[in-house]
Amino acid sequence: MQHNTLPTGANVRFVRLPEILSRYPVSRSSWWRGVKSGKYPKPYKLSANVTAWLQSDIDSFLQSLATTDAGADHE
Repeated sequence: MQHNTLPTGANVRFVRLPEILSRYPVSRSSWWRGVKSGKYPKPYKLSANVTAWLQSDIDSFLQSLATTDAGADHE
């Protein structure tokens, strides 16, 4: 479910789940169910207690919703 290697570069920015859910309002359990099924982007494990997503992955995901009718149903 998670990536094994961390991306590097000056423009890499990670976002945590609360920030994602403020932009895409679904429940935490719905989000994780979507991650597991492949509907939502895969996370990166930054440490034992920190999981995050690439900002660019989330932006691309949200942009894809804006250009398709799939954005009508969040779950």
